[in-house]
Parts: sequence; C-alpha cells; structure tokens
Amino acid sequence: MTVSSLRTSGDLRPLVFVGAYSAVLYSVLLIAPVIAGKLIAEFDLTPTQVGLVFSLELGAFSLATVPAYLWLRRANLKHVTIGCTLAVAAGNAVSGMVDAYPALLAARFFTALAAGSITVILLSRCSRVGNPSRAFGVFVVAQLAMGALILAVFPVLFAGVGVAAVYWTLAVLVLCCLPAARLLDGDFLRRAASAPTVVAAKGRHASRVGFVLALAALFAFYVALSGTWTFMAQVATAAGVGEDPTSLVLALATVAGIASALFASIRGDTPHRWAYLAGGYAAMGISVALLAGGPGLLRFALAAVVFKFAWTFILPYLLSTLADVGGGGGHVMNTSNLMIGSGFALGPLLGGALIEGTGGFGAMIAVSVLGVVLSGALVLWAHPRRGRGGDDDAPEAADATSAGGHRAP
Repeated sequence: MTVSSLRTSGDLRPLVFVGAYSAVLYSVLLIAPVIAGKLIAEFDLTPTQVGLVFSLELGAFSLATVPAYLWLRRANLKHVTIGCTLAVAAGNAVSGMVDAYPALLAARFFTALAAGSITVILLSRCSRVGNPSRAFGVFVVAQLAMGALILAVFPVLFAGVGVAAVYWTLAVLVLCCLPAARLLDGDFLRRAASAPTVVAAKGRHASRVGFVLALAALFAFYVALSGTWTFMAQVATAAGVGEDPTSLVLALATVAGIASALFASIRGDTPHRWAYLAGGYAAMGISVALLAGGPGLLRFALAAVVFKFAWTFILPYLLSTLADVGGGGGHVMNTSNLMIGSGFALGPLLGGALIEGTGGFGAMIAVSVLGVVLSGALVLWAHPRRGRGGDDDAPEAADATSAGGHRAP
C-alpha cells in the first residue's frame, strides 16, 4: 500500500464529494435568518425558544463527534455517508410535517446529528488527500458560496410560504448529494490504519505536543471569531452606523471571505504556509482591534472586510496544519470538529457576557484580540517549518507513478 494510494492530489473526486456535501449540510445553519421569523409566526415561539432550535442543531453537529470515535475507523464510510444522507433528508422532511415545538426540536436534533456525522467524514477525507489545504479550501468556499446564494434567493423564493417548504427544499438538496457519495472510497481510513508506509511518512510531521497546541489554536480561533462576528453589526450600530450601510458592509465582507477561501483552494499546500498563517493572523488581529473605540463607517468597513478575508484565508491552512502535526488519522479531524463546535458555541456566549457585564464592546474586542494572538502563537509554534506543498509532494507523485498511476478517491 503506497502513500499516494491513500492521499492523492490529482484526482478531483474527493474535492467534488467535499464541496457538494459541505455546501448543503451547512445550509440549514446559514438560513437561520430565513427560518427564524417563520418559526416564531407558525409555532408562536419566543426568541429564546427559536435560539434553542439553532443552538440544539449546532450542539448536535458537535455531539456527532463522540460516537464517531467508535465507528470512524471501522465502518465503510461510503455506506455511512449514504445512510446519514437519507437520515438528513428524512429529518428535514419530518421537520416540515410536525406541528409541535418538542417534536420540532427532536427532528432538528436527529437531523443535525446525522449531518454532523457526515461532516466528520468530510474533514477526514480532506486530511487524506495529497493537497489538504486545497481540500479544506473547497470545504470552506462551498459553504460560503451556498450561504451567499441562500441569503439572496431564499427570502424571496419562500416569502409567501410556510417553514415546511424550506425544510422540504433542504431535504431535496441533500438527496441531490447522493451521486457525490459514490465518489468516496469507503475504506480509505481503514487502509490508512493498517498501512505502515503511511505511518512512516507521517512520522516526520506527527507530534503529540504539536497536535495539542494546534487543537488549542483551533479552539481559541473559533472562540475569538464567533464572538466577534456575532456582535459585529451591533458594534457598528452602537457607533452610529446605519442598519443599511452595516448590512451592505457585511455582504461585502462575505464576498471577501469567498475570495480568500477560493484563493486557498486554488493555491493549495505550499512551502510558504507558515508565512501565510502568520500574515493571516496579523491581519485578523488588526481587523478586530479596528473595531475598538466606536468605528465610523469607513473603519468599520475595513475591519469587517479584512476580518472575513483573514478568517477564511487562515482556516484551510490551520486545518491542514492540524492534519500534519496530528498524523492525518481519522480521529485527528474528528477531534478538530469537536474543537470547532465547542469554540463556535462558547464565543457568542462569552462575548455576550462581556458586553452585558461591562456595558460596552471594549472588553469583548480585547478578549477577541487576545484569542487571535493566542491562536496564532500556538499554531505557529506547532507548525512544522516545512509544509507538504512544493517538493514535499514529489515522493507521493513518484509513488503514484510506480504504482501504475492508480488513484483512489
């Protein structure tokens, strides 16, 4: 078994699989603004009850990590993906049929648990291709592009219909991903676990201490960014920026995020990954600091656009570094998914508490800057000084040639 048969860069099939599923699975979280009003009207919910619906979904996405420790390296992942795809479709369909709040919560929890299980597989597949940064870039840019499309189309398309139509549309969309599931090699992690050549090749990157540091960096990164992004509009309006200009700035920031993730997807792994991370973290820290002191429109626009650009530029290289220092195993990305979900859940809670406790945004901004600095210091400390880009990919290419050019998806 060669390294290249497990991690390849020339085959587009893994990228198609990752892009299709990441775009659709995260859409339910991206359409929260579209669904929230409909849920309030149709189920007579309070804002707290609506918030619980989405918090429960985000929690289930992360909770899917726990059982995955048991099955991820034992099951045929193609079969798991197909089964979970059908479960997500069924959960969305049932969500459109229920008429009671407890039943809706149960349906959304079940749906998100199945979606989170597929997400674990997506991240593991990204870490096992020949160019992980490119795969992680596809993972990010597909979500952002779908989010921008949904926020532009769904409010108009579903303006005069109930929430059931939205959930049923999501059920159809996820079923459209089934052909992409056929592109997945269901045994790639099981083969990786029994392939000594992979272990030996990974040995030059794998580090237990480095992996812990990189996990801490990922957690701090998501705490800082989710806290800042959640309250970014409130920072602007409190400084006197109007709602319409604020919305326009955040839309432009989303476009900047798509552009940077697309760049990472095209550029892929590179020997300059360390420099890319350092530059990205510096830009992100500065952008958060620019929010301090009640920014006017121009300073807020600069902060928001740079923040979103740096966020989605850093993420593929941060996840690729985690795959490197952790050895690229399935549980590496499984644990990473847990850190992402935990950080995403804690950030807004911490940010809100700081704002409420101090009566302003200064403490939240300061803590977010510290989080970005801490994350950057940890990941740069953990990062192997030679990435897998450039010449590091050459031995794998040679292995592919000697193996008769066989490439597994």
